[in-house]
Parts: sequence; C-alpha cells; structure tokens
Amino acid sequence: MQYPLPIAHLIDSYMKLPGIGEKTATRLAFYTLDMPDEDVQDFGKALTEVKQNLRRCSICGNITEKDPCEICSNPNRDQATIMVVEQPKDVMAFEEMGEYIGLYHVLHGVLSPMDGIGPEEINIKSLIVRLQKQDSVKEIILALNSTPEGESTAMYISKLIKPAGIKVTRLAAGLAVGSDIEYANSITLKRAVQGRTAI
Repeated sequence: MQYPLPIAHLIDSYMKLPGIGEKTATRLAFYTLDMPDEDVQDFGKALTEVKQNLRRCSICGNITEKDPCEICSNPNRDQATIMVVEQPKDVMAFEEMGEYIGLYHVLHGVLSPMDGIGPEEINIKSLIVRLQKQDSVKEIILALNSTPEGESTAMYISKLIKPAGIKVTRLAAGLAVGSDIEYANSITLKRAVQGRTAI
C-alpha cells in the first residue's frame, strides 16, 4: 500500500536528516500528523526562521543573527588566541564549558578527498586571510575531532600557518580518538584545552 502523497513527501523530508532511516522517518511523519495544528505551525515556523534569520559571521564563520557575531564583536575576548573548530555546535560546546575566552574560527567541515572535500570546500582560506589582517593573533588552537579527516585537516592548517610564526597547538589527550567534541563533557573539554600541545 502506498502512502498518501503528503505523508510520502514528509517521510522523504525526514529521511534527509542525518541518522534518520525510513522506519524512523515514517514514525516521525505519523507523529507529526497527530500533533496539534498549532505545534505543527510552530515547528514549520521554526524551520523557516532558522534558514531565514541565521547567517555565517563574516569573520569567524560561526552561525549568528547579526554580523559580526557576538563573540567576534566582544572586545573582552582574548584577541591573541583563535580556536579552529569543525562546526558551530563545537563553538557551543566550548562556550558552555566557560573556560575559554579567546576567539573562534569555524571550518564547516574537514578535508576528505574521498568525499571530494578539499581546502576550497571548507572555511580555510578565510582563516589565512584573517591571520594576515589580525597581527594580534599569537596562537591557533586546532580543536578538531580525533578522526583521520580531523587529523589530516589539522596537519594541513598547521603547515599553512607555521611559516607566519604563529604558535599552533592541538587539544590535549582526554578526547578519545574517534569521538566528537559536541558529545564531550565540560571537564573533558577543560582538560583538553588546558593541556593542549604544540604541533
């Protein structure tokens, strides 16, 4: 039996989300069908607003409502340190920790030649341009996930930055190899930042 077209479209839409297979998408679609109209409208409005009202900060690449973002425009942040992360959710994880007071640079991905993702597909070029304009930067902390792609991206960025005489460090052990920063607790992140090592 085929589902009515609106349900089939909704199932297909849910399947576009990461980690959602056909069974889960079907369950979510029927759950949505049973939701009160007001909740469905709020859900749709939230989806629309997140696409319309958020943009990337022109300095660091983090998601923001205003440009530049609150972190980049805050004069009380440590202007000498930039932490390079893969995704905006990693910025949120470090901000929740409350120990890091420097700036950020969001790559929006990592190098993955097998998937066709090279330096031009992620936010590396703007980091180099930023470092050329901001001579106050003394240290770059590479806070990338401990995956093969994260490691190769860290090495690539390190090779680009080192000739400029800027100190390049990595997060310390404490983050398990293969783990994602967004799932680490604040104590683990704090130890990783405090015990970072030079590359």
